[in-house]
Amino acid sequence: MLTSILTGVTAYISTSLDYLIILMVIFGTVKPHQRHLVYWGDLLGTSILVAASLFMAFVLKLVPAEWVLGLIGLIPIYMGLKLLIKGEDDDDDAIASRLKQANVVLSVAMITVATCGADNIGVYVPLFAAQTWSSIVIILVTFFVMLSLFCFIGAQLGRLPVIATGLERWGRWITSVVYIGIGCFILIESGTITHFF
Repeated sequence: MLTSILTGVTAYISTSLDYLIILMVIFGTVKPHQRHLVYWGDLLGTSILVAASLFMAFVLKLVPAEWVLGLIGLIPIYMGLKLLIKGEDDDDDAIASRLKQANVVLSVAMITVATCGADNIGVYVPLFAAQTWSSIVIILVTFFVMLSLFCFIGAQLGRLPVIATGLERWGRWITSVVYIGIGCFILIESGTITHFF
């Protein structure tokens, strides 16, 4: 159980560290009485991404050899290397303009899916495909707790420009290393590495 919780925490942080900056922008853009709507929008957007990842992982679990399934661990490794080399392309001004729309919940959900979609699905599908159903349930509960924590932290850190600058500067590097680590974990855990060596 502890391994599943740590896996959930690591996967969530790796896919959401850069999104924390976006959350800070969102919280800084909405009116104070709408801040709770940001949480619900983030929950909706993340739920869409997790549901899509679970569906894809379920389909992949039909692959008979576990070591073959482990090859999808190459996806987060690729994403980490790409992020190290090319960087990211989140635009704070585009995010703020989307929030000017009437429905904050749907706007935040769309921002979450648009900015996190590829990262989350690229990490969550191989992660879920390599887990048992009981581990997936624990990871999902961990994601919910982490989402709540990140929303709270995003709202608080939005008030501290020094933290925002640090995340903007180092978040890419931290996220890249964690993506590569998750990919390696999947390759090792599924037996893919031992199958070839």
